[in-house]
Amino acid sequence: MSAATEAHIEIQQLVHRYADAVIHRNGAQWTSTWAPEAEWDLGGGRLVEGVEAISALWHKAMGGFEATIQTVLNGETHLGDSGETASGRWYIQEHVVRSGDKRSLLLAHYEDEYRKVEGSWKFTRRLLEPHYNGATDLSDEFNCTGDKLRARSVEGITV
Repeated sequence: MSAATEAHIEIQQLVHRYADAVIHRNGAQWTSTWAPEAEWDLGGGRLVEGVEAISALWHKAMGGFEATIQTVLNGETHLGDSGETASGRWYIQEHVVRSGDKRSLLLAHYEDEYRKVEGSWKFTRRLLEPHYNGATDLSDEFNCTGDKLRARSVEGITV
């Protein structure tokens, strides 16, 4: 097995541990997926730095949710030249029941950076790129229309 394939499988397991921890509200498991100096960028100026601050924000946010189902749809990884760093993109969907029984759907992807820490892959940066965040019937606006992608300077738009 090539180093890139092995890294992809290990990072895929990291991404799945993250989603599993969200579903099971397991803060220790979720926090263990992050490197100490990590950054979590939730967009809109919401950048959180350092694993302690990241964990505190996650615990606070999860306190407002009755239930959350986060599923990982597909993704790819790219191993860095050193074999100790990598980058990737993973698509997710998240079904949420907030306090008061308000239900919502998030369709997004994460732009990730990873580093091996004591032999295990960890997130060093996760940038959340929401494509849709709204009503479960998809009646709210999508963030991935051609015009909105162009406004965000996303490259490669041909349609």
